[in-house]
Amino acid sequence: MSKIRIIPCLDIHNGRVVKGVNFVGLKDAGDPVEIAAAYARSGADELIFLDISATTDKRDINLDIMRSVAKAISIPFAVAGGIRTIDDFRRVLEVGASKVGVNSAAIANPSLLSEAANEFGSSCVVLALDAKKRADGSGWNVLKNGGQTDTGMDAVEWAIKATDLGAGEIILTSLDRDGTKEGYDLELNKIISENVSVPVIASGGAGKLEHFYDAVTIGKADGVLAASLFHFKELEIMDVKHYLKERGINVHL
Repeated sequence: MSKIRIIPCLDIHNGRVVKGVNFVGLKDAGDPVEIAAAYARSGADELIFLDISATTDKRDINLDIMRSVAKAISIPFAVAGGIRTIDDFRRVLEVGASKVGVNSAAIANPSLLSEAANEFGSSCVVLALDAKKRADGSGWNVLKNGGQTDTGMDAVEWAIKATDLGAGEIILTSLDRDGTKEGYDLELNKIISENVSVPVIASGGAGKLEHFYDAVTIGKADGVLAASLFHFKELEIMDVKHYLKERGINVHL
């Protein structure tokens, strides 16, 4: 079994790290370069930077921040938000990112995934999948534009299609659980993980140590992502790693 990755997510808005609940009610959490460096020192396996307003504001991602982050850390990091073209992939990778995440643009143009995979390799292409449970409980729909627009697409079907096209990893965010600290959507994570052959990173809902364990054992996640828990020092990354290690989960110490 490959090692389970513990991944802090830094939501970027106007050049600052922020955190909200269900993608709204944003609070300032600090400078992204300083926070990235602190996470790298404290044992994070990877980082994810999500420019949460780049798509809705129709602007480019802040490459200067990503360039500074790359100089400040030695662990891999992914960048998402505002990625629309192959040139965007190229620019983000050139400033030092290891992976590029795409959501809305891939929904509008699925061939972007295959083009990026052919150009840079599937390992660099991450599908950022935001999902919300349908009111009738029959499954999950895919959302885009920072969780503001319900596409009506089925999340499982989209995950399968996207990975067939070349996405080498999925960051799976439950909009129902994001920022709630009530635990990951284990049912959602399990069904996506069982239907694709690429790593799935569970996102949205971490509130206590048990949630990370459940995401791996029940939700079948290959990595676990959290934001506010780590930003506001409610849990340390090594606390999570030691907890998982003690329960037989393979993590990098």
